[in-house]
Amino acid sequence: MAREFSRTRRIAQQLQQELAFVLQRDMKDPRIGMVTVNDVDVSRDLSFAKVYVTLFEEDPERIQEKMTALTKAAPYVRTLVAGRMQLRVMPELRFVYDKSLVEGMRMSNLVTQVVNSDKAKHQQSEHDDETSGDEENN
Repeated sequence: MAREFSRTRRIAQQLQQELAFVLQRDMKDPRIGMVTVNDVDVSRDLSFAKVYVTLFEEDPERIQEKMTALTKAAPYVRTLVAGRMQLRVMPELRFVYDKSLVEGMRMSNLVTQVVNSDKAKHQQSEHDDETSGDEENN
């Protein structure tokens, strides 16, 4: 029976924490900017780690530039993280843009717009009902 909390999952969590720290504190590359590490998925043999990141950028072209810079910096980031973690094998880092946070914010904004629109329609219909009721009384 497999353990609920496997070694690869523990390594992935530690790797996520260390990557977040290194990308925020030790990276001096202005092309990368603000990066959030959302999740890390480590292969069973610990040879690869898929790092899901969110960039605070709206322009798809700028996102692509930042992802390219991050991919080029991956060996350096890997070296910095390897110095902070006690692993025999440090996984090769592969950065993947995670747009779920951006999509979630977009969906939240759409829901807020719909709710506000419904409130405005409801208030307008109440106002129309009151106006028509005043006319009938006269």
